[in-house]
Amino acid sequence: MKILHTVAFILAIVGALNWGLVGVGMLMQADYNLVYMLVGSWPSLEALVYVLVGLSGVALLVTHRSDCKACAA
Repeated sequence: MKILHTVAFILAIVGALNWGLVGVGMLMQADYNLVYMLVGSWPSLEALVYVLVGLSGVALLVTHRSDCKACAA
């Protein structure tokens, strides 16, 4: 489960950074979508990254209590 937690955490960070950049881009009338910048030439891969980020959020939500040292105490 540690590998799943680590991968989910990394993907959740990528998703959070991407949404932060999208928000900043909206405020500045620009497009700062990190995922699109990295894999925009492959729409299927871009969609897969979004799905994996979403699944990572669900996995973290479900497994957080058992993986988090602060919550388990």
